[in-house]
Amino acid sequence: MANGQGKSARILDSFDRAILRIVQADNKLPQRQIAAAVNLSAAAVQRRIAAMEAAGVIARNVAIVDPDAVPLTITSIVEVQLVDERMPTVERARRLFLDTPEVQQCYYVTGGVSFTLVIVTSDMRAYSALTRRLFAENECIASYRSLIALDRVKADTAIVIPPLP
Repeated sequence: MANGQGKSARILDSFDRAILRIVQADNKLPQRQIAAAVNLSAAAVQRRIAAMEAAGVIARNVAIVDPDAVPLTITSIVEVQLVDERMPTVERARRLFLDTPEVQQCYYVTGGVSFTLVIVTSDMRAYSALTRRLFAENECIASYRSLIALDRVKADTAIVIPPLP
């Protein structure tokens, strides 16, 4: 599955790439419209999408919820430094972050910090309680630094699908 842990064995041709560009923008677009846009039959588009889902190229089909509509008003980017970089420590932190619903994104990174997280909470009180539980009371965490977003300038989920060489 193409989830960062392993890569799909499926080779993407120009039709697959065109389909991916379209469904990233609007996954509810009827397949006949996708077919017309990429010059294939609707049945061919349906087969290709099913094959890309099976191969893990299309990892999930989801609805993207506007945080302001819920409301989730605090978005923070958090840099986390672990006490050490041994695999048991890294895996404990990774599991904790994976199991925390407020952690919207989690990256194991280089450059002086261990993880960079994107966290979304309802308010500052909820954020404070979460940081206490995740970081301040956690013996795996040496330090953390929160950057509170003042404005969501861009929050996109689409990745750039490069053309074939």
